[in-house]
Amino acid sequence: MNLLARREHSLAELRTKLGRRFDRDELDVALHKLADENLQSDGRFAQAFTRERMLRGIGPLRIDSELRQRGVDRKLIEEAIAVTPSEEGITWRELAKDVLQRKFGNERPEDLAEKARRLRFLGYRGFGEEAADLVPDVF
Repeated sequence: MNLLARREHSLAELRTKLGRRFDRDELDVALHKLADENLQSDGRFAQAFTRERMLRGIGPLRIDSELRQRGVDRKLIEEAIAVTPSEEGITWRELAKDVLQRKFGNERPEDLAEKARRLRFLGYRGFGEEAADLVPDVF
């Protein structure tokens, strides 16, 4: 309960963190009880995680990867990535444009190396090929 009081956790995260201190069978019973009482929810965790990362300027591909690493079900990840931006009143494309503008300003890249740098930046942040056309062509 102390862990869940601070923030949402995925079931896999709780199992990993608590597995070091508690018997596996007792832990599974306790975790299932938390899930049954809706005190722990992977869906709620996925949405909260997606919202927090999105507000930090992270794109859907990276969020997807990070949620998979935390043991969240594929269906819950897809739902969180689809729903969360609309709840925040923004699209992934608008977020990518904002992140790109904050990092590089409104100026066009001077050469192909600079354009490639901006594309790598978007890729690292988790924005796919659909955001590539946000980087303007070289003079």
